[in-house]
Amino acid sequence: MLSPLSSLVLRPLFIMKDPLDNLRFYQQSLELFDLCWDDCEILMKDVRGREIAKQLIRSSGSISANIEEGYGRGFGKEYPQYLRVSRGSARETKGWYRRSKRLLDANLIEERTAQLNGIIAMLSSTISTLEKKKST
Repeated sequence: MLSPLSSLVLRPLFIMKDPLDNLRFYQQSLELFDLCWDDCEILMKDVRGREIAKQLIRSSGSISANIEEGYGRGFGKEYPQYLRVSRGSARETKGWYRRSKRLLDANLIEERTAQLNGIIAMLSSTISTLEKKKST
C-alpha cells in the first residue's frame, strides 16, 4: 500500500496546482488561446487567412507565455516588463482579429476584442500595482 506522500510523488506534474493558476488574467489568456485555436481553423480554410492564422496563434500564445516566464523569474523588476510584453501581445492579437474581418463573423471578433480588452485592463492594473509597490 502506498503512503499519502507517495501518492503526491506519483501524481502527474500538470495536475499539481500552480499559484500562477490563481491569476485571473492568466486563466483568461489560456482560455483565449483555446478559442483562438478554433478561430484559426476557420481562417486556415482560405489561402489569404493562413498568414493571419499564423500571426494570430503566435500572438495569442505569447500572452500567456510571457506571463509564465515573468512569473517564473520572480517578482523583481523583470516581472512587470514581461507583463508589458504580454500586454503588447494582447494588443497585437486584437489587431489580427481586426484584420480577419473578411473571414470571421463580426460578432465573434467583437467577443474576442472584449475578452482581450479585459485581459489588457487586468495586465495594466497589475503592472501599475507592482510598480507602485516597487517605488515605496
